[in-house]
Amino acid sequence: MSVYKNLFKQTAVYGIATVVPRMFSFILTPLYTGVMDNAKYADVSIIFSWLVFFNVILAYGMETAFFRFYHSADKKQVISTSTISLFWSSVAFLSVALLCRNFLADAIEIDTEYITYTIWVLALDALVIVPFSKLRAEGRPMVYAAIKIGNVAFNLLLNLFFLLWLPKLAGKYPDSFVATLYIKDFEVGYVFVANVMASLATLLVLLPHYVKLSWHFNSTLWKNMMRYALPVMVAGIAFAINETFDRPLLKFMGVNPDDIGAYAACYRLALFMTLFTTAFRLGIEPFFFSHAGTANAPQTYATVTKYFVIFGSVILLGVVAFADVLKVILLRDSSFWEAMNVVPLIILANFFLGIYTNLSVWYKLSDKTKMGAYISIIGAAVTLLFNFALIPVWGYIGSAIATVAAYGTMMAVSYYMGAKYYPIPYDLKKMGLYVGLSAGLSCLSFYIPVLRQTYIFGIVALVGFMAFIYRNEKQTLLKFIKK
Repeated sequence: MSVYKNLFKQTAVYGIATVVPRMFSFILTPLYTGVMDNAKYADVSIIFSWLVFFNVILAYGMETAFFRFYHSADKKQVISTSTISLFWSSVAFLSVALLCRNFLADAIEIDTEYITYTIWVLALDALVIVPFSKLRAEGRPMVYAAIKIGNVAFNLLLNLFFLLWLPKLAGKYPDSFVATLYIKDFEVGYVFVANVMASLATLLVLLPHYVKLSWHFNSTLWKNMMRYALPVMVAGIAFAINETFDRPLLKFMGVNPDDIGAYAACYRLALFMTLFTTAFRLGIEPFFFSHAGTANAPQTYATVTKYFVIFGSVILLGVVAFADVLKVILLRDSSFWEAMNVVPLIILANFFLGIYTNLSVWYKLSDKTKMGAYISIIGAAVTLLFNFALIPVWGYIGSAIATVAAYGTMMAVSYYMGAKYYPIPYDLKKMGLYVGLSAGLSCLSFYIPVLRQTYIFGIVALVGFMAFIYRNEKQTLLKFIKK
C-alpha cells in the first residue's frame, strides 16, 4: 500500500502543478473574450492548436525516452545526451523556421508576425524539456510545481498588462514610454508576446541545468534513445491531431469563425477531466518505469488503472450534471454557451484518453513503442475520417463526436494488443460497469431537459453513484485512506 501512497502523493503534487496553471490560464478565457470578438478568439485557439502540434515534433519523443533510459542506463549520460540533442535541434529549428517564416505564414494562413512569436515559443519550450524531466525523475515535484506555476502566473500578469492595463495607461499618458508599447488592434499579437516572455523567463530559471551539464554526448546511447523516441513522436503527432486539430479543420472546412470560437470556449469545460488525466499521467509515467522490475507489477498496474477509472467516472458525472452551473462561473459571456452540447462528449473523450494512457503501459515497458505509434495513427485516421464526414453535416458537434470515436478506438485497440504482449489482469467487469453507469447517468442528466433544469436528478445520481462505488470498493478504499 505504501506504493500507492507514494503514487498518490506525487499525483497530488503534480496535480497542483497542473491544476493551478490551468486555472490561471482559464482566467484568460473571459479576458480574451472581453477584448476580442469571436473570430479573433478563434484565431488564438487555432494558433495554439498549431503550437501543440509542433511542440510534439520539437520534443521528438525524447521526454519519454529520457524516463525509459534514466532507470536503466548511466543517469548522467542520459541527462547530458538528451539535453545536447534537444539543444542543437532547437537551435536548428529556430534558425530555419525564422528564415522560412513568410512561407509558413502563407501555408497555414496566419500573420507572419504571429508566426515569428510562435517560433520563439516553440524553441524556448523545447529547451526546458529535459530540465523538467530531470526534476520529475529525481522525485522533486515541489520544485517542478513551483516553476510551472510561476511560468503561468507570469504569463497571466503579462496578458493582464498588455490587454487591460496598457491601453488604459497609453490613453492616460500618451507621451510616456508606456504609450510607445501600445499598438491598437494588436490583441492577438500581445497574447503571443506574453507567451514568449514567460517561456524565456522559465528557461532562465532552469539555466543552472545547462551550466552544470557535463556536455558529454554518447552517440551509442543517443541512437538507442532515438530508436525508442521516434515512434513516440509519431504517436505524439497523432495525439496532437486527435486533441487539437479539429479547430484548424473547422476553419479549413469553412465553419463560421464565431462558431469555432464558441466551440473552443465550451471545450474549456472539459478542463476538470483534462486536469485529472494530465496530473495522473505526470505521476504515473515515472511510477510505471520504476516498478517495472517488481514481481507484482502487472497486478499493481491493474489496480492503479481501476482506481483511475473510479475517480474519472465520478468526475465525468459530476462535471456533466453541473455543467450549467460551471458555464456561468467559467464562461461568463453567454454568446459562447451555444456550443454547450459538446461538453459531455469532450469530457467523455478525455476520460477515454486517460484510460488509454494507463493501458499503454504495455508497449512502453516492453519496448514496443512502434505499436503505440500504430495505435495513435489509427486514432488520427479515425479523427480525420469522422471530421471530414461529420463537419459538413453537424459542424463542431461532428468534431466532438470524432474525438470520442478516436480515443475510444485507441483505448479498445490498446487493450486487445496489450493482452497479447504484456498481459495485465484488469478488472474489466467493474471498470466497464463504472464507465457505463457514469456515462449513462451523465447523458440522462444533460440531454433530458426536465432532468437538466432542476439539478435534483444530477445530485441524486452523483451521490448514489458514489455510494455504489463505496459499497463495491469499501475494503480497499478504507485501507487506502488509513495509509
